[in-house]
Amino acid sequence: MRKIVVSQFISLDGVVEAPETWHFPYFNDEMGESVTSLLTEADALLFGRVTYETFKEAFAGAEGDPVADRMNALAKYVVSTTLDTADWDGTTVVSGDVAALKRAPGGTIAINGSVTLVRSLLRAGLVDELRLLLHPIVVGKGTRLFEDGGQIPLKLAHAKPFTTGVLELTYTSA
Repeated sequence: MRKIVVSQFISLDGVVEAPETWHFPYFNDEMGESVTSLLTEADALLFGRVTYETFKEAFAGAEGDPVADRMNALAKYVVSTTLDTADWDGTTVVSGDVAALKRAPGGTIAINGSVTLVRSLLRAGLVDELRLLLHPIVVGKGTRLFEDGGQIPLKLAHAKPFTTGVLELTYTSA
């Protein structure tokens, strides 16, 4: 069975929306290593439709950048009820049965962003690891990873502070 690993930039108040507007002052080599380690470990990427379109615009066809090269080389899946086809090479549209994708042969499936998808996968118990890069900033408004609703018990598996004050926290199912 494949492993689903979620990675999120998150503020102290739980905001994950538009990290490009608040996370860059905290980005350094430590964070770069953390972010690329999941990309290196994964053999597939999973996106919600909105994040897929954002990443496709940024990375499809890009060459010469190690991150872009890796993303373009990986198998990609987009969960969508509105897309019939995907035009980023190596992408398959998944109608919603992520559990079947997880049961298929293969290695780690990485998810970055895609908060609506991540919420549903957490509720369904399909996330094996939740890797949070907790930034020392209160954003004040925006979409939060955890909305009001049922509890999701987690167990801290790893914690590492970065020199910028960011904490790398890895949780597994409790």
